[in-house]
Amino acid sequence: MDDVTPIRLTLLMGPQIVAPAPRPVTDALLSAQVTVTAGQRSGFQLSFDLSRDGLINRDLLPGGAFDPQVRVVLAVTVRGTVTVLMDGVITRQEVGVSSAPGRSTLTVTGEDLTVLMDLEERAGVPYPAMGPAARVAAIIDGYAQYGITPLVIPELIPQTPMPTRRIDFQKGTDLAYLNELAKANGYVFYLDPGPAPGVSRGYWGPETRIGVPQHALTVTMDHLSTVDQLTFGFDGTAREEPVARVQIPATKTDVLLPVPEVGVLRPPLARRPAPALKKRVIADTAKKDAAQAFAETLAKVVESSDAVSGSGRLDVTRYGHVLRPRELVGVRGAGLTYDGEYYVKSVTHELRRGSYTQDFTLAREGLVALRPAVVP
Repeated sequence: MDDVTPIRLTLLMGPQIVAPAPRPVTDALLSAQVTVTAGQRSGFQLSFDLSRDGLINRDLLPGGAFDPQVRVVLAVTVRGTVTVLMDGVITRQEVGVSSAPGRSTLTVTGEDLTVLMDLEERAGVPYPAMGPAARVAAIIDGYAQYGITPLVIPELIPQTPMPTRRIDFQKGTDLAYLNELAKANGYVFYLDPGPAPGVSRGYWGPETRIGVPQHALTVTMDHLSTVDQLTFGFDGTAREEPVARVQIPATKTDVLLPVPEVGVLRPPLARRPAPALKKRVIADTAKKDAAQAFAETLAKVVESSDAVSGSGRLDVTRYGHVLRPRELVGVRGAGLTYDGEYYVKSVTHELRRGSYTQDFTLAREGLVALRPAVVP
């Protein structure tokens, strides 16, 4: 990015092992956008100036340097701290040709490395005597050549079946199966790029709603404000109470499962959690063993626990840090009802020469902060 700002954008590319992009490529970069959203695949888009006699148009584009499956790593340095924003692959390229000088562009769009886990269907892969966490670790290990290492949190409710009773089989792609196992246990799966370019962690576990929050998002506090405006919403119909039954094998009778406490997976962030106004019956739990059914019930409680949302935009130069998704952040200056800690649900990074902004969304389960103050 612009040499007079304290922000630097680093672009690395390659077929599998990445290297710094040539200077003519970084000089031609017009903009970069990276979107990271909890529960969804992360994506990026890069726009380049496509001059007729430039290196991109003359050699790199026809030579396949921007073809689908080429790996792209984006890292940003703010005040000496390096943050890897994206480690992914190109999935699409578009060329806009104009007779006006300087108006021709190359735009490449891509997704994070989980796209590589979603390319091949695997039918009937057996996992005898392996619980969900063991299966997840085995799958992630298969992508070590991309610098991916597993960070797997054991399932809260052990589910390792005896091979004489049941053998679990994988259906679909690796990514689909990882997400299926995560959803069934109230967990999430995603790739967390970094801490260095070219490596990432395959995280399978509960959403990270503990730890030290990031620097606060501050509004209505004059020169201390880091965000001009924040918008909040409270959806009274968001939370649901699941209803599930299991069958006792000896008596063949159905028993109603108790509703588990969501705080075991999502520590509370608000003093007044939203009530569950809806009840939803979970289908087919009677056919499963008690551990599976209880884990699925807990997952449904977690899935609908967030009733309060927030959104806004910040200037990174003014904020002084990169707001990271899938972590906690404090809000102050919004009033007693909406101040406090939130989970960062999504962040969209917009980088241009001399400009770095972030659009973000926040979430938590209710109103009024648990603590009287947040980390500045």
